[in-house]
Amino acid sequence: MAKRSVRHKTRELHHHEPATVHPLFPAERGWSPHDRDADARDRKYVKNVRAMSPTQQRLMDAIDERSVVVALGPAGTGKTYLAIAKAVEALEAGRAGRIVLSRPAVEAGESLGFLPGDLQEKLAPYLRPLYDALTERLGTKRLKALVAEGTIEIAPVAYMRGRTLNDCFIVIDEAQNCTYGQLKMLLTRLGWRSTMVLTGDPDQTDLLKGMSGLGDIADRLERVPEISVVRLGDSDIVRHPLVAGMLTVL
Repeated sequence: MAKRSVRHKTRELHHHEPATVHPLFPAERGWSPHDRDADARDRKYVKNVRAMSPTQQRLMDAIDERSVVVALGPAGTGKTYLAIAKAVEALEAGRAGRIVLSRPAVEAGESLGFLPGDLQEKLAPYLRPLYDALTERLGTKRLKALVAEGTIEIAPVAYMRGRTLNDCFIVIDEAQNCTYGQLKMLLTRLGWRSTMVLTGDPDQTDLLKGMSGLGDIADRLERVPEISVVRLGDSDIVRHPLVAGMLTVL
């Protein structure tokens, strides 16, 4: 009984003592993905998306001001999310009649083999990142309704040839997996009253070496005053802080 009493008192003592906090990152590193009270990194839905860095703000301003914007940067810099957030904003404000999203159906280093189902079901694994970003901005129910009525269209690059996209907000995601010819074809789809944003990381292509045309296209378009090429860097990464650290050594 005496031993049990001592254990009980010890348990009560530890229960009332303040817990010792061992921070995962030093204070000077800023935010942590494990900090649930960090308002600046709240992942809940917000009506107005705001930039997390000066370069992200330049990207958002460029999308507002230009008809063609190229956003280059490593993983986690918010390229796709900001482009889709701006597309949804333009749709809801009446500045665009519909949203067209396109992404090359290229596998990241492994073959999925035969995929069952119709065309949409076969393409679903490749286009999933676009659906994720749209769902966060619109919600599942509203997204399904807009896709069903054709206000939002998600299509592979192969189905874009021959089209003229008027009164649209067009986002070409993962553009580093497009060849020079494909990107030229996509850029020339731009119609009246439309905005086109190309996003990608030239250093993370899944194509054979020398086949990606994004870097060359960006360098050429940078000479056109009416087109903005925004280059994001490691300091703009808004994912886990270790992503930036890994990219510096990988």
